[in-house]
Amino acid sequence: MTTTMAASCSLVCCGEERDSDKAVIVQFSNGSVKNADKLDFTMYKNTDESNPRKKSRRILVAESDRLSYVGNNFGTGSLKCNNLCQYYVGVLNKQTMQMEVHSAQLFNMQPQIPGETTESAKPQDTTLTYRDKVDSLIEAFGTNKQKRALSSRRLNQVGSDTLQQAVAKAANTVIDQKGLEALQQEVAETESQAELALHLPPCTADADRPENVYAFDDLLSPVEFGALEQAGSKMAALTPEELQKMRDDGGCLCVVKLLENMPTVGDTRDKTSRCAFYLSLLLNLARQKSISRKFGQEEGCPRIILNKLMKTFTVETFNNGRIQNMVSSSMRAKLAAYSLALLLHLGHMTADLTLLHRDLGITEARIIEVAKSMGLTLIRPSRVKSDEAGLRDDHFRASLVLPLVKYDQFMERRKRKKMH
Repeated sequence: MTTTMAASCSLVCCGEERDSDKAVIVQFSNGSVKNADKLDFTMYKNTDESNPRKKSRRILVAESDRLSYVGNNFGTGSLKCNNLCQYYVGVLNKQTMQMEVHSAQLFNMQPQIPGETTESAKPQDTTLTYRDKVDSLIEAFGTNKQKRALSSRRLNQVGSDTLQQAVAKAANTVIDQKGLEALQQEVAETESQAELALHLPPCTADADRPENVYAFDDLLSPVEFGALEQAGSKMAALTPEELQKMRDDGGCLCVVKLLENMPTVGDTRDKTSRCAFYLSLLLNLARQKSISRKFGQEEGCPRIILNKLMKTFTVETFNNGRIQNMVSSSMRAKLAAYSLALLLHLGHMTADLTLLHRDLGITEARIIEVAKSMGLTLIRPSRVKSDEAGLRDDHFRASLVLPLVKYDQFMERRKRKKMH
């Protein structure tokens, strides 16, 4: 394409150029050169053409009778503007009066004093550690970011010997005061409490009413509760024969008990039926290992509820290049806590722990541990005489009573097996 610039001159854009075709623009750091015709320029390129970083490296040398100049387009002495801008230079052909436009790169020419040599390399110290050798390389060839990180690390570094002595002295003092076994017990209790605290529902321990401690809206938001209307109506329409079949098939006994004792009419019946459907999803989810996309579709689970279950009670893992939703052991503890809180709202702040641990597929000790972490009051089975054993209720129950109970956890230390 030709663009007319003047009556006697035209501008011609050259075709696609290679790096070797780029024009060179030089500037001298110590001033301008008066006799540029007497300079002998030589361009050197890197021989490693396969390396994308090295193949574009160039060194330009300008020699005169008195002094030599060297410039390059890499390293600390190069011009950073080559990476930020594109430069073009026009070359006028006086015979055709056409100006050819070529891409260009700039070189900053530094004078080289004859006889000036670098310091002789020091012999390598074999006593240096790997960390010290890497630090030396960063000082010599590292980027500015690496050099700043090295300087910051050295400024914040504390003498390792002094720090170790201080830590050892403090540890010995604490061990002498409390004893090793007491410290191990405290660590075990702290870890156990921290593990369960991460999976409890939002708690307002200083609430004025028991139902406000674990608020119902934190378990099911108003939008999610409204989405369960159709599914709840199906649960409420189950016949006694269908409920008996659920019991015989080993279904969710907590859900069956709720539906059997559900009020006949009113808002309480509607709330119980919706919560019973949601509770059945939680209990079924706790028995799964990996969750497929078809989970809950046969039961008519709304999309908003399914998204809540996947986001709140599952963890994402990669398997065979695909993302899968898994129910880990910690997520089962979270399901147990949320199911227990939901049962408290449906049972006048009292829940059957024995039925719940059977439906969840976890041990009774684990559900009691969850109940204790929630600050609930445990109601143990009453002891009766042998002739009244048939009428005995051997179920553990938990009740939410204000103020919440703070339990002292006593965890047995497992004996280590001897290695033979």
